[in-house]
Amino acid sequence: MSGPQCCENPPTLSSSCGQGFVEEIGGLKTYVTGSSDSKSAILLISDVFGYEAPNLRKLADKVAATGFYVVVPDFFYGDPYAPDNAERPIKVWITEHGTDKGFEDAKPVIAALKSKGIHTIGAAGFCWGAKVVVQLAKFDYIQAAVLLHPSLVTVDDIKEVKVPIAVLGAEFDKISPPELLKQFEPILSSKPEVDAYVKIFPGVVHGWTVRYDIEREEAVKAAEEAHQHMLDWFAKYVK
Repeated sequence: MSGPQCCENPPTLSSSCGQGFVEEIGGLKTYVTGSSDSKSAILLISDVFGYEAPNLRKLADKVAATGFYVVVPDFFYGDPYAPDNAERPIKVWITEHGTDKGFEDAKPVIAALKSKGIHTIGAAGFCWGAKVVVQLAKFDYIQAAVLLHPSLVTVDDIKEVKVPIAVLGAEFDKISPPELLKQFEPILSSKPEVDAYVKIFPGVVHGWTVRYDIEREEAVKAAEEAHQHMLDWFAKYVK
């Protein structure tokens, strides 16, 4: 998590991007998109760069277009990681924004969604957010999980997962290398009650699903392939 890969290709943040709007849900400012009449919601949990990342909001809109109510909370309270701030390197920043706090903050967001009449909830986490999602997947807070280029997720975490989970990793990932993610497979396969798979995407690096260059056709194509896997998983289990 503290390695340089999680900080590469930082997005230009923008509070005005996306087709949705920002409102408070569960005590957090949240980007909201999709039909409020939907009974199924998707919670997207960002990487260290936060909920204003344009590619993340674009993805939220894409998920919403398939019929889900989509929420992207600001788990960093307006303080995403800023790589140009030399006084707060990632090792310092992360001490103030731990994933345990993210897990606790996610609970009232989920409660708020249920109070709106949402029946089923899926969650996808990117890098930092994947650790929060795997924590949620150990309980009945969500019905399905997707981890995209996860950080901090351990074999012990996977042992406790209780909901269908898809793990999407990168071939060139120093944070969660394929060697680690492949250790998840025998654990998941030993749990017949939990549908799961691990897929390593060739030729991509950590962060490829949300921190890609929109001008590079190959990068966009690789990201969209991962997005489709996520959408297919949610279509199957979040109904």
